Amino acid sequence: MSSESSKKRKPKVIRSDVPPEGKRGKGDTDQDVRYYSEESEVDLRDPIKDYELYRETCQELQRLMAEIQELKSRGIKENASEIDERRVQSCVHFMTLKKLNRLAHIRLKKGRDQTHEAKQKVDAYHLQLQNLLYEVMHLQKEITKCLEFKSKHEEIELVSLEEFYREAPPEISRPAITLAEPHQQTLARLDWELEQRKRLAEKYKECLTSKEKILKEIEVKKEYLSSLQPRLNSIMQASLPVQEYLFMPFDQAHKQYETARHLPPPLYVLFVQASAYGQACDKKLVVAIEGSVEEAKALYKPPEDSQDDESDSDAEEEQTTKRRRPTLGVQLDDKRKEMLKRHPLSVTIDLKCKDENVLHLTFHYLMNLNVMTVKAKVTTAMEMTTAISAGDLLSPDSLLNCLYPGDHGRKTPNPANQFQFDKVGIVTLSDYVTELGHPYVWVQKLGGLHFPKDQPQHMVTADNSLSASDSLGSSPFPSLGVTPVPCSAKLQAAVVLNPGYSTLPPVFSLCLNWKGERNSSNDDNIRAMESEVNVHYKELWGPKPGYQLLTNQLQRLCMVLDVYLETEPHDPSVEGPKEFPQEKMCLRLVRGPLRLKPFKFNYPQGFFSHR
Repeated sequence: MSSESSKKRKPKVIRSDVPPEGKRGKGDTDQDVRYYSEESEVDLRDPIKDYELYRETCQELQRLMAEIQELKSRGIKENASEIDERRVQSCVHFMTLKKLNRLAHIRLKKGRDQTHEAKQKVDAYHLQLQNLLYEVMHLQKEITKCLEFKSKHEEIELVSLEEFYREAPPEISRPAITLAEPHQQTLARLDWELEQRKRLAEKYKECLTSKEKILKEIEVKKEYLSSLQPRLNSIMQASLPVQEYLFMPFDQAHKQYETARHLPPPLYVLFVQASAYGQACDKKLVVAIEGSVEEAKALYKPPEDSQDDESDSDAEEEQTTKRRRPTLGVQLDDKRKEMLKRHPLSVTIDLKCKDENVLHLTFHYLMNLNVMTVKAKVTTAMEMTTAISAGDLLSPDSLLNCLYPGDHGRKTPNPANQFQFDKVGIVTLSDYVTELGHPYVWVQKLGGLHFPKDQPQHMVTADNSLSASDSLGSSPFPSLGVTPVPCSAKLQAAVVLNPGYSTLPPVFSLCLNWKGERNSSNDDNIRAMESEVNVHYKELWGPKPGYQLLTNQLQRLCMVLDVYLETEPHDPSVEGPKEFPQEKMCLRLVRGPLRLKPFKFNYPQGFFSHR
C-alpha cells in the first residue's frame, strides 16, 4: 500500500530566488531559474501559523487513523477504496509533519546561531567593560599615588613665612610673585633654605677647624696633667708628716669620705654629724670607719632576675635537702645569726681626755633589727694601782649605762624586734649585748632612728602584753618585723571602719609623701599596697572573731612600705649610700610592664614575692 502511495506521489517543486552554483543551463543569461529553499521559506513563514497547522494536521491524522480502524473492523471489501483514499490523505499529512519538523529544526538552528552571535557580542561588550574598569582602577591608583606622593622637601623643616619674608633677600623671596603663587613660594623658600645651609656648611667647616685646634690644646694639657699627677702624689706623700704635725690629714679624710658612701643610713648620719662636730668644736675627737668595703658593696648587688637561675638554685637546694636535712635546732641557730647580723662597716669615735685617757666607741648597725649598738672601751694613760678597783667602773657593760634615766641598753628600743625574736626563739636582746653592743636610746638618736615609746605620754595607759600575745605574735605575717623609716618618707592612710567590724573589713586609701605625692591614681605600686590590705584581708584575719584585723592590716602596711622603699633604685647622682638599704628578702625586685614590687609575704620562709 505504501508502494502504491509512493508511486502516486508527485514531487512538489517550490521555486527559489537563489540558483545553486553549476546548475545553470544555456539560457542563464536570458532567464532567471528559481529553486526551492526551505531556509528562505522559514523567514517567510509565521511560526505560530505553523504550530496551528501542526496541531490541525495531528488532529486530522488522528481522525483518519480512527476511520481506517473503523473501516477495517467492518471487514467489507467495498471499503478498500475508502481505506486507500484515507491512507493517501494520511501520507500527505505525514509529509506535512515532516516538513514542519524540518522547518522547526531550521528555526532551532537559526535561533541557536542568533543566540551564539548575541552571546559573542555580549562577551565582547563585557570584555570591553572589564578593560575599561581595569583602566579606571589603574587610573584611580595612579591618582591616589599622586595624591599621596610626598616630596623630599616636605621632610625639611622650613622657616616660617614671616621669618622667610623678613630675613630672605628680595631676589630670593620675590614677594610680588610668591605671595600669589604657592608653588613659586615653596621654590623660593627652598632656595632660601639651600642658601642658609651653604652658610651653615661653611660655618661648620670653620667650627671643625677650631675644634681640631682645641683638641690639640686639650691633648697638650692632658699630657701636662698626666705628668703632673706623679709629682702631686710625691708631694702628697712628702706632706704626710706635715699633715700629721698640723693635724690636717687631708689624704686620710678623703679616703674616709670615699668609704662613707657604703655605710648604711644610720651610720652615715652618725659619721657625718660626728665629723662635722669634731672639725668645728673638738679637735681631739677622732672619727673613723672600720670594716670590709668589699663586703658592704656585695650587700647592695641586685639579685639576678633569671628564671633559669632560680630553677637551677631550686633544683640544687632540693638535692641538698635530700642529701642532708638539718635539724630544727640548727635551723633556728642559723636564723638567729642571720637576724642578728651586723653591717660589715662600723664607725669608731675616739674621745681623748685631758689626762690622755681615751674612750673608744664602736658603733654597729644591725641590719635586720634596724637598730644601732655601741661598744665602749677605755684606754688609760697609766695602770690603775689605787686601792679602789676601777674594773667595774670602766667595764664596757656598765660604762655608758644610764646616761639618760632608765637607759640601761639591755633592751631593744625598736618595738618590732620583739615579734622578730618570737619567730626565731630569742627571749631578749640582753643575752647578746656582749657580742653585739648596747642598743642605747641615745645611740639611735645619733643615727637618726626614732622609735615609738612603750607607753604614750598621756594619762591613758595600754597593756602591751595584750598586743604582744594576740595574733600579731602568732600569725605568719607580722613576725618579719617593721623597719621604721626616716621622716623623709611619710605614708598617710585614710581608713573607713564599718560599724559591722570585724565582719566587714576596713578599707584603706593610701598616700605616700616621698619625692612628691604618690597615690593609687599615679602609682601602680601604691594601688598594689592598697590591694594587699583591702583585697587580701582574709590572710590577715587571724583567729575568730577577727578583732585583730585592723591591727594586722596596719602591720602589713608597715611591711609593704619597707618593701616599697627598699626596692626603689638608687640615684647614682646622689652622693652617699642608698637612702633605704634593702633589708627584706625579695625573689625579684620588680616584675611586668607595670614594674610592680613583691608585696606578698611567704610564711614561714620569710621572703617577699609577687602575686
